[in-house]
Amino acid sequence: MTEKQRMLSGMRPTGRLHLGHQRVIAKWAELSDLYECYFFTADWHAITTQFDDTGSLRENKRQVVIDYISAGLDPTKVHIFHQSDVKEHAELHLLFSMITPLSWLERVPTYKGQLAAFKEKGKDIATYGFLGYPLLMASDILMYRPVGVPVGTDQMPHVEFCRELVRRFHHLYECEIFPEPAPIFSNIEILPGLDNRKMSKSYDNFINLSATSAEVKEKVWQMVTDPSRIRKTDPGHPDICAVYAYQGFFNKEEQAEICQNCRAGSIGCGECKKRLTEKINAFLDPMREKRAQLEADPALLDDIIATGNAAARRVACETMELVRDAIRI
Repeated sequence: MTEKQRMLSGMRPTGRLHLGHQRVIAKWAELSDLYECYFFTADWHAITTQFDDTGSLRENKRQVVIDYISAGLDPTKVHIFHQSDVKEHAELHLLFSMITPLSWLERVPTYKGQLAAFKEKGKDIATYGFLGYPLLMASDILMYRPVGVPVGTDQMPHVEFCRELVRRFHHLYECEIFPEPAPIFSNIEILPGLDNRKMSKSYDNFINLSATSAEVKEKVWQMVTDPSRIRKTDPGHPDICAVYAYQGFFNKEEQAEICQNCRAGSIGCGECKKRLTEKINAFLDPMREKRAQLEADPALLDDIIATGNAAARRVACETMELVRDAIRI
């Protein structure tokens, strides 16, 4: 690979990835032409909320890597690895924890919100690990000394946390090891959930990238349409219809015509869903083909992960040498 500035990102392997994730992965693929990219499965992060349900974690990690590649990442251009296979992440997290004020962690906006959300479901995640997840995230990022991190605007507090940590470390140990990573905004139009709410695994309102054609049809037929439209000939209101919103992502060429016919009552919701099902399946077909190839050759997948792990460890070892020397361990 040619010498490029580094960039890193990852996803938690809490289950199969869905259509919303594909849009993020597509942006990662674009960035891989500009940066030396490291993409990982954040399995330690998954345990912060699923510490009592790890039975599927190993398989989920493999499936996320398959999703990464089938959705557009080229393992010959990027490094794909598992977080827990690079133990230096844990060491850097430990060392950073010695200098991180407790108040910094408690003020992260998502902390109290997620505590409350899980408590409503009857689960207590007020653990040492969950409190420290922003610091582990900062350790993941800074390990590769990247110039930027691809984020949405809702993740800006995590980037700022990371930048503050860099300044504190450099001040305490009178060194310059880490660049202050800048946010790389993806400008991705957010795909809504099948029920027009935010797409979320807790709502089960998504379509997996690994969904079969029958599963796609079943999911689309469950989608929320205009509740005021009883008969096909009733005038529709596409602006409040989840199916119409998805037409804008997967069937742009027919969206205007569908809108006009819906408002005129000349196309039914069944026909609209039928067209969407066909478009989503056509969109997923190349991914299904790539997925089938990877699942049929587990040795190839193992080799991709091992190669990515090795590349990540090389950089991680370099970083930790610098950190240990700065702290004088």
